[in-house]
Amino acid sequence: MIFGEFDVGGAEGLILAHSVKMPDGTLPKGHVVDAVDVERLKNSGIEKIIAARLEDGDLGEDEAAARLSEAIAPDHLRFSEAATGRVNIYAVADGLFVADREAVDRLNRIDPAITLACLADHTRVSAGDMVATFKIIPLAVPGAKLIAACAELRANGPFQVKPFADHAVSLIATELPSLKVSVMDKTARILERRLAACGNRLLRERRVPHETKALAASIQDIMRIPEKVPKLVIVFGASAVIDAADVIPQAIREAGGRILSVGMPVDPGNLMVLGSIGETYVVGAPGCARSPKENGFDWVLDRILAGEEPSAHEVTGMGVGGLLMEIQSRPQPRDVPARKRADASVAIVLLAAGRARRMGEGGQHKLLAEFDGMPLMRRSASIAVASRALSVVAVTGHRRAEIEAALEGLNVQPVFNSDYASGMASSLAAGFAHAHANGAEGVLVMLADMPGVSTADLDHLISAFEQAEGRAIVRAVCGGKRGNPVILPRSLYHAVLSLEGDVGARHIVETARLPVVDVDIGESAHLDVDTPEAIAAAGGILKE
Repeated sequence: MIFGEFDVGGAEGLILAHSVKMPDGTLPKGHVVDAVDVERLKNSGIEKIIAARLEDGDLGEDEAAARLSEAIAPDHLRFSEAATGRVNIYAVADGLFVADREAVDRLNRIDPAITLACLADHTRVSAGDMVATFKIIPLAVPGAKLIAACAELRANGPFQVKPFADHAVSLIATELPSLKVSVMDKTARILERRLAACGNRLLRERRVPHETKALAASIQDIMRIPEKVPKLVIVFGASAVIDAADVIPQAIREAGGRILSVGMPVDPGNLMVLGSIGETYVVGAPGCARSPKENGFDWVLDRILAGEEPSAHEVTGMGVGGLLMEIQSRPQPRDVPARKRADASVAIVLLAAGRARRMGEGGQHKLLAEFDGMPLMRRSASIAVASRALSVVAVTGHRRAEIEAALEGLNVQPVFNSDYASGMASSLAAGFAHAHANGAEGVLVMLADMPGVSTADLDHLISAFEQAEGRAIVRAVCGGKRGNPVILPRSLYHAVLSLEGDVGARHIVETARLPVVDVDIGESAHLDVDTPEAIAAAGGILKE
């Protein structure tokens, strides 16, 4: 490819490097100049253009990007059409994105014109997430370089998405008089949420004394149960493991298993035990796994549920990146100095799972009422999508099919809360646990039944959160009276995930000891439509 400044008189067949504006229109970047264009350029008084001329064997940027994508195995992946030298790649299943760094590096070192960027290795992804992108930097690349790049991709696949698979998951919890039953109940609920995020569920739970023989017998009993899918046994000990001969690792041995690792270089998560009995993994969960915050247990659990076989070698290789965020409820939390947040990103969790009891028994659904000719659910989601938020997660529950149908075609991640009947807390937990929300510095909680809230209102709240550098709670108010929506910073995620029952985040806001920034958005902060009368007064029309 020859790049440079060319005389317009000989420009036919050249590819424009920059757009050219003329009185009668514009020729865009990447446009191939034809004879008509040459005359238009001359008539506009333009004598020179910056462009590229392809040489024998060169391939244009779009064709080159398309060929690179065709060299990738399409399993569980979706590819965009090539445009401006780029092809984006998306996951089509929930699972783990697994990357081969050496293969990615080799491809990127073939020629600076050919680039591949992807997510970090072993990142949990949801269907629809972008996982990688090919980008051709110049307007064309030499054919020989592209052939070499495609050969590298075919020989050494640089990445893949491994879908989560069904497992027969059993929980064994050991008991001591000092451990409250309520803590054990909460541990089981949090484990169920972890499994649900990976498309699995807790099949059974057993509680035994914190003794080697009792635990070994329970493990053996579970191993004898026939299953149609792979087993996974998770043990939560009443006391932390402090030695390879402690209760949990010794019980795994006495049950006929072997110990792969006692401890891991991930904090929180140091005290995890990994063992196996035949092809079945037995995981001694660290105490920090009683919290919903990310810890080393999540890393191992994700790998197992995605069909990988983590070994001692892999576990001991998790140290780089293994210093995770603090869990403040730990008995001895790390002393982490405050840091400035350069990127106070915000995701929206749109709550739409409730049963709308005040609409009357068997009544019409308030979120399907039409406002401005559109179901309220779709209207609220559209307002959220149009805001400056990074992503929108919609939590559904009651009449799920109809609510999710109203979201069709919108850039919204639906999350079904199967426990919606228990109240708002479970919906908040389902929304905050989703990868799109969990990865943001703040989550804006928005109620789907508030027709007065506008995109501008959401943007004002997000701007206030950014100005506070992600360290404050931001709350919508009207005349000083608190309302909704509200933005909660990352430091409060674990508190939200620990909520239970029909409660919202008000108690967290009032007890968090964080600054609260109030943003007045007028009456919209208080207007929700819980009854047929309220819908009519707000200008809505109920539908059957």
